[in-house]
Amino acid sequence: MRHSLAVILFQPEIPPNTGNIIRLCANAGVELHLVKPLGFPLEDQKLKRAGLDYHEYTNLVVHDTWDCCALYFKNRRIIAIETCGNLTHSNFNYRSDDVLLFGSETKGLPEYILTYIKKENVVRLPMLKGQRSLNLSNSVAIATYEAWRQLEFIGGV
Repeated sequence: MRHSLAVILFQPEIPPNTGNIIRLCANAGVELHLVKPLGFPLEDQKLKRAGLDYHEYTNLVVHDTWDCCALYFKNRRIIAIETCGNLTHSNFNYRSDDVLLFGSETKGLPEYILTYIKKENVVRLPMLKGQRSLNLSNSVAIATYEAWRQLEFIGGV
């Protein structure tokens, strides 16, 4: 079975971020997976407004727990995008079936998930020294488009 890139949001908290990511995934042909608990109902108006009418074009899967999500992706490589990564996202070699994992807006990824991910599969986005993090939807866009670029924008026009 041929897979395309996928994005996992671990316990996202802010509806407009997830809405923006829904739109991004629809436009890049990327599956979107959300891991509960979510900081909002999927019917949230801010989520729908940010995602516009792209919800119907996004393959969205919601997982009750991290364990369920990890099992779903057991045969695929998961790359965590986290500030503790040693390698920058643009120096990582992506494959077409990779899964990009992002933590929540205020907490990032918990240590037990980072332990689950191989250390060489934790990458970071460059930032100026002393800065905490980028906005979640911006981070997903940067990492997703770099992976897609390396894959020569397969399926894109």
